[in-house]
Amino acid sequence: MTPWKLSGFGDEIDPGPAVQIAVLQALGARHIEVRSARGVNIVDLDESQLTQLAAVVRERGMSVSAVASPIGKVDVSLPVEHEVGRLQRAIRAADVLETPYIRIFSFFRDENLSAEDIRDDVLVRMAALARTAEAAGVTLVHENEKDIYGDIPARVLDVIESVGSDRLRIAWDNANFVQVGVRPFTDGYAMLRPHLEYLQLKDALAATGEVVPVGEGDGELRETLTALRDDGYAGFASLEPHLADVNALGGFSGPEAFGRAGRALRTLTDEIGVTLS
Repeated sequence: MTPWKLSGFGDEIDPGPAVQIAVLQALGARHIEVRSARGVNIVDLDESQLTQLAAVVRERGMSVSAVASPIGKVDVSLPVEHEVGRLQRAIRAADVLETPYIRIFSFFRDENLSAEDIRDDVLVRMAALARTAEAAGVTLVHENEKDIYGDIPARVLDVIESVGSDRLRIAWDNANFVQVGVRPFTDGYAMLRPHLEYLQLKDALAATGEVVPVGEGDGELRETLTALRDDGYAGFASLEPHLADVNALGGFSGPEAFGRAGRALRTLTDEIGVTLS
């Protein structure tokens, strides 16, 4: 059996960290991915709030797999310094929560502009973020997301290779690829696997874009997870179900739906010989 580390977006469960952790532990997880706590985004938590959150995590025997920041989920027309400043706050959160990973994105654009129109501006900003991460000793993991520059495999690869930093890696999301018309495993796995550092787990239907539990959609999850098993992947598998609500900054599932998503994932990983803990 191949061991992976199970995690999940706590605020998909409940605003309160104690409830978040209880549900994750019931699913057998020992890690949590932090996007917000008590309704406050991770980059907006003050020092006292970060310290309190870290204490709750430690007291319950958990660790933080990643800071799920909103960095790069803004229009590319904003100054470079805008997201560098927010990244510095995310880095402080990662330091307090003792995690090496910060999730980021590669910028929205005006509807009148094409991805090619904003490429240079995106790369300038992504390089600045990578340099900031290098100085701090953290690793940025870029999530493919619809409507950002790095939404399809070719442009994700462009970002990673053009910036050329070992502190900028990939957070792979099958459902998000489905929602932009990509067959994740068929179209992107071989291309992106050398840079894949972190796994975020949800599925989606190609016909409608609806998010569904792992294995119930068109995200080629079985093929992807099996290939990762065979490639020796031993990192995080983080649940991000989005089963009740989806909005510009994330989504929500609630304890019951989150539990259903966790059980669906474990059914699939049990079948392919991967253990989650």
